[in-house]
Amino acid sequence: ATGVPPQHGLYTAIVAGAVIALTGGSRFNISGPTAAFVVILFPIVANHGLGGLLIATLMAGAILVALGLSRLGSLIQYVPYPVILGFTAGIGVVIALLQLPDFLGLAGVELGDSTLHNLMLIGQALPSLSLAEVSVGLVTLATLLIWPRLNTPIPAPLVGLALGTLAAALLLMGGVEVDTIASRFSWEFEGQTGSGIPPFAPSFNAPWHFPGADGAPLEINFALIQALLGPALAIALLAAIESLLCAVVADGLTRTRHDPNAELIGQGLGNLVVPFFGGITATAALARTATNIKSGAFSPIAALVHSVVVLLAVVALAGVLGYVPMAALAALLFIIAWNMSEARHFLHTLKSAPASDVSVLVICFALTVVFDMVIAVAVGIGLAAALFIRRMAQLTHTQRLDPPDSDQHFPPEVALYKISGPLFFGAAEKAIATLRVIDHGVRVVILDMRDVPSLDTTAMVALDSLRRELGEQDVGVIFAGLPPRMALKIKRAGIKREAGKLAVVSNLAHAERMTRRWLGDRATVSAE
Repeated sequence: ATGVPPQHGLYTAIVAGAVIALTGGSRFNISGPTAAFVVILFPIVANHGLGGLLIATLMAGAILVALGLSRLGSLIQYVPYPVILGFTAGIGVVIALLQLPDFLGLAGVELGDSTLHNLMLIGQALPSLSLAEVSVGLVTLATLLIWPRLNTPIPAPLVGLALGTLAAALLLMGGVEVDTIASRFSWEFEGQTGSGIPPFAPSFNAPWHFPGADGAPLEINFALIQALLGPALAIALLAAIESLLCAVVADGLTRTRHDPNAELIGQGLGNLVVPFFGGITATAALARTATNIKSGAFSPIAALVHSVVVLLAVVALAGVLGYVPMAALAALLFIIAWNMSEARHFLHTLKSAPASDVSVLVICFALTVVFDMVIAVAVGIGLAAALFIRRMAQLTHTQRLDPPDSDQHFPPEVALYKISGPLFFGAAEKAIATLRVIDHGVRVVILDMRDVPSLDTTAMVALDSLRRELGEQDVGVIFAGLPPRMALKIKRAGIKREAGKLAVVSNLAHAERMTRRWLGDRATVSAE
């Protein structure tokens, strides 16, 4: 689906699957190539070739290791669910769209990284539709849909691809050829050539020796690295999200706990190593991990066995795999895309979620389909953060308390205000604006801040500005109820105690005593 020869995906399962199993933080994750990456990898291959994809994978591996060493694995919990659901549903749509030419047997369709342009190309190529290709695809698709209902231990994809291959063979006996792995791909290795998948184990080869988009070996330079940095960040982000979510699901199935930082390091090391053996981007695969657990796995040895079995399949069954029709693979990817899209959850969220979450979901979905996942995730997280800031700001408010509302007895020259909620950049100015207008005759303003759980630099600047404005009106300010850590913050910000003008006290009783002393001192000064 990414546009590279199929053996590179198999090499990914062999090499990266083993490395990640030995170094990762989950005992059950099975890692390898996954369909979620198609939307990112396809444009890289189109613009920079296989070599560019391998270098981007190498860069993503380094980013993942850095994330793990920085202990940022726990940050996955801060990615909002509407963002994840939106871009995974969008990825499902893009994957399905990319398979239409193979499923329909369309001729001369060279897909790019623009969804709208791809739709136009597919529409223009519809007159070349091949009934033979569609028939093979429909046989495979029907099998994939019906077989799971029989509750047999044999996986539906294995049966579906086998029946699709059988249908292609019957058509060939009738003189009708369909496109297969062997007819689509060819290989050359140490003077030998062949079609389909090369029957060799992965061998060491530097990523930059693989061809670029023009078929020539890549030339490593700053421009190439700069062009691949964005895709590498997208690969690392999606790999982190998918692997850690997969590990969370595995924990739920096995009642165990994974180490998120170790898992990121393991995924990074796997993606650092695999490009030197011709493998593409790897991450944990949920379907394979769930199958692994249901089959009785209890240690990473199961993932190693998985890698060995794939290796034996490449060496011993490469010729057989070459007969698999491309239309059958397209049908399989339709099912994967449907499962990935989580259509039921998507529709349920649209019906039941708050309007703000629905907007994030729809925007992420649309941006993933029309543009790419990088833009979708960046905009989605930014929009979700802005909505969260607005919600938090609505929880912060300031109200004036009348003397009966307090256990203390303040003189009439005192105005008591209560600030509730976090004071941060999104709420500080709104909360403090109320205090800028005070009644004539007020000589002291007390701010009851017991219900302020946090304050940031913006809030401290606003408080300092308020203190200066009230000081110019000869009005003193007392901060009451601040925890010691926040009182220390204020002091470090330069808001220091000043007799008769500014004080920071622990409670309202202390504020009352200090107020009476200040007013008494002022009365004495006035009398003199």
